[in-house]
Amino acid sequence: MKEIELKLENLTFKPHEIIKGKIQVNYSGRYDGVVVNAQILGSNQLIVYRSYNGKTISQNLSRLFINKNDMQQNSVEFTASIEFEPKETHEIKFRASVIQEHKEIESDIVFGKLMS
Repeated sequence: MKEIELKLENLTFKPHEIIKGKIQVNYSGRYDGVVVNAQILGSNQLIVYRSYNGKTISQNLSRLFINKNDMQQNSVEFTASIEFEPKETHEIKFRASVIQEHKEIESDIVFGKLMS
C-alpha cells in the first residue's frame, strides 16, 4: 500500500472541464497536511483548483495545500479546471505530497492528457 495515493476520475481532459481527484493518505507518521499541484508539460499555463471536500476556493490557486484537520479519514476530494485553449495536446503531471514541517515526506504522481 502506498503512503499517499492520488486518483483522478479521468486521465484525459478538455479546457474548462472540471477535473475531479481524490487523495488518500496511508502514512502512519505525523504530518501537517497534503499539497497537490500540476504541471502542464510544454506550457507555462496553470491548472486552477476550485474546491476540496465540497468547500469552494475563492482565489485562483495553482497549488493547493490541505491541512490534515480538514481531511476526513485521511482522505480529501478536490476539483480543478484548465482555463485556457491549448493549440496542441499536452501531458499533465499531477503530484500529491504528504507535508510535515514544510518538508515533503512521501508523494504520488499521476499523468494525464490535455486535448486541444
